[in-house]
This record gives sequence, structure tokens and C-alpha cells, in this order.
Amino acid sequence: MIKGIIFDMGGVLIDLDYERCATAYESLGFKDIRNYLDPYHQKGIYGDMESGKVSEDEFYDFVLSKFRPGCRRADVDACMRSFYDGPTKEKGELLRSLKERGYRIYMLSNNNPIMMRICREDFRKAGIDLDSFFDALFISCEMKMLKPGREIYDEAVRRSGLRADELLFIDDSPRNTEAARGAGIVALDYVQGTDLSGLLLSALPQA
Repeated sequence: MIKGIIFDMGGVLIDLDYERCATAYESLGFKDIRNYLDPYHQKGIYGDMESGKVSEDEFYDFVLSKFRPGCRRADVDACMRSFYDGPTKEKGELLRSLKERGYRIYMLSNNNPIMMRICREDFRKAGIDLDSFFDALFISCEMKMLKPGREIYDEAVRRSGLRADELLFIDDSPRNTEAARGAGIVALDYVQGTDLSGLLLSALPQA
């Protein structure tokens, strides 16, 4: 019986716009940004930020060295912000309804400290405080682990206090859902822009 639901963030709870983000970076002089950015698994220093291997100062210094002269950290933040759209009203309502039905709600995201600040603000605007609404946040840069590594799923299960087969995980990366299943977690593959509520209803017993 499913007792907890683990959501990926980017591509599931909030939509990604890879092209808009890459274009924003390129407009400021970061011409090889596409060698670093990926809708699912970041590369180079972006991946290192998500795994907690580099500091924010190191990250900003690197990106600004790629930008044209005169750019500031705020410009880096603006580029990163362009990767995401905030949560829709419908997804906010879905989260609330699941919580009202008694499910524990978790987030498991490959993410970095800068984007987490931005996302906390965006979710707050939608009426959801990430830290108080979710039963736990499993964020890669804080855990120093990345999806699809087995250890991050095992740690999420441990921290949830539930059995792996009592958890349902939703992600838009097939690599990530496959790894979750390998850890014994029930997993659903989501395609951005499709009906998230309908997908969940098909997997959960009706109230």
C-alpha cells in the first residue's frame, strides 16, 4: 500500500524550458553552455554544484568568466531562473489534495543551492512553503548524492521511515525511475506537459 509520494521537481512539479535557458546564457557570452546544461543530468561544474562538490562562489566565478565583461551574479541567477516555470495552480491543488488524503509528500531533486532559493520563492508565491509543506526534501546538493545513483534512493527511503514498496516516485527521466525501481520503490514515468493528476489517479486507490 502506497503511503508516501516522492516527486521530482524540474519536469514534474515545475516545467523546464531548456531552449530558453540556453539562449539566455548564450546572449551573455556563454557560447558553449549547451555542453553543460541538460534537461535531466547536468554536466561539468553544473553537475558538480548539484552534487555539492563546488561552492557557490566557485560556481559564480566560473560562469562569470564565461560571460562578457560587466555581468554580475544577478545575471547568472536570471539565466538559471529562465530554466524553470513556477508551479501551476493545478499542481499546487494536486499536492494539497494528496496531503489531505493522508499521503506523506516528499521531493527528490537533483538541484543546486541557487535554484533552490529561486524555487522556494516561486512555490511560496503559489502558496506552498517547501520546507513546511513537504514531509522531507531530498536535495542532491545537500545530500551530496545524485540521481540515478542507488545511494540517494536508499537514503530517501531511510529518512522517510517507510518501506521502499510503500513509496511512489514520479520523475520525467527514465534513468531515474529505472534506478528507483531497482531500489524497490514503485515508480511512474512522467512526460512534461501531460496530465500529472491523471497519472497519479491511475496508480493510487480512489478515496
